Amino acid sequence: MPTLDEAAIIGPSLDALGDLPGRFEIIVADGGSGDGTREIAARHPAAGTVIDAPRGRGRQMNAGAARAAGDVLLFVHADTRLPRDAGAAITRALSEPDVSGGNFRLVFDGGGMLSRMLGVIYAVQRRSGVFYGDSAIFVREEVFRGLGGYPDQPVMEDFEMARGIARLGRAVCLDGPAITSSRRWRRSGIVRTVTSWLLIRWLYQLGVAPERLARLYRVVR
Repeated sequence: MPTLDEAAIIGPSLDALGDLPGRFEIIVADGGSGDGTREIAARHPAAGTVIDAPRGRGRQMNAGAARAAGDVLLFVHADTRLPRDAGAAITRALSEPDVSGGNFRLVFDGGGMLSRMLGVIYAVQRRSGVFYGDSAIFVREEVFRGLGGYPDQPVMEDFEMARGIARLGRAVCLDGPAITSSRRWRRSGIVRTVTSWLLIRWLYQLGVAPERLARLYRVVR
């Protein structure tokens, strides 16, 4: 779990993870929080390992993966909640040797038109093979290593990981659902949110540098 200034939600997030059945380790990779996130995580009984990592979601997830002992890696954002059967569902999916990894069907919290529209757009993109980190990406450890981990870029690192997983095997979408926060999208409004979401992806695929797109991402976030 990569974190940065998530003091308000890190406790409940770790509560939810700790309550899930199955055998797994929880690694929190903090990118230099100034609000006490790291300290809260370090005191939490569910957080087996809390590390300091270079700021940047990709860098933090790579640092956490380097400390992981398992043969399956699951990357979950602090504002995403996994389904109760997440562990069993991942195990079933990876029992098929051609499956390299995948994600969960995603639902946005809060209700209302914005949440429903975001969910529909995400589902349409997923059918075309596109998914992002807020839907809880999981991957075989050897596939992750073969890809060289997440790319060192400020945005779209999860998009690249998703493409890599699909390139090295079959990327499945588990029913779940995972539930994620619509907080940053809600602040910007539905039109601006959806437009910026799609614009960043299209510009990236046209070759615009992630460093330039990061400025646009910060504006809408």
